[in-house]
Amino acid sequence: MAIPPNSPKNEMMSRPIVKPEVLDYMRHGQRRLSGLLGNLESDAQARNIPIIPHETVVFMQFLLGQLKPKEILEVGSAVGFSASLMSEIVKDAKITTIDRFDVMIKQAKANFKKLNVEDKITLLEGEAEDILKTLPSAQYDFVFMDSAKSKYIIFLPEILRVMKAGAVLMVDDVFQGGTIVQDVSQIPRGKRAIHRGLKRFLDTVLNHPELTSTLVPLGDGLILITKEAIDVNLSAEA
Repeated sequence: MAIPPNSPKNEMMSRPIVKPEVLDYMRHGQRRLSGLLGNLESDAQARNIPIIPHETVVFMQFLLGQLKPKEILEVGSAVGFSASLMSEIVKDAKITTIDRFDVMIKQAKANFKKLNVEDKITLLEGEAEDILKTLPSAQYDFVFMDSAKSKYIIFLPEILRVMKAGAVLMVDDVFQGGTIVQDVSQIPRGKRAIHRGLKRFLDTVLNHPELTSTLVPLGDGLILITKEAIDVNLSAEA
């Protein structure tokens, strides 16, 4: 049934997804992390280190609490906050995280030691594109990708290979401040590689018949992707 143009439902559907005051409520009104992990979150935010925002923290707590994955892969360790968060949410999970930046690796290792999660988290140092090829197939129940946005599409074949059928891939920062909906000609030249790569990634996963994907307007945009087949053929047409 068509919705009349002036109906309350139509008006509601045309509103912004997340208003600034609602975002502030999600970011500051929800329960904060406590202890050393809470200190790490506050310190990273104070130093403007790019960790997941608090509304994404709360969402990850809920999601992993439901999924209860045993094997987790993360691409993009940064200072180790999200890997440490995942190790707290799922106490018996084994976590593998990848990073290539020496400064971040050093801080992540120090944070893992401080939080006493060294025995639960394995940090692999180097280029994700190379390291992913060395990981076993169908190993991981959950993958979190938060790294070089232009390379998401490059990483995707190997990411899907290492995921079990039914596993979930969570990818961060896919909206790029809303610029993802713009034409590439409107994007500054220095950021066009990111824009093109991210557009290719989204077009691939949103329209693939062997993947189920949903966009979530938290932080700078999340996408959740479920691998529905044992072997996903990325050349398959929707």
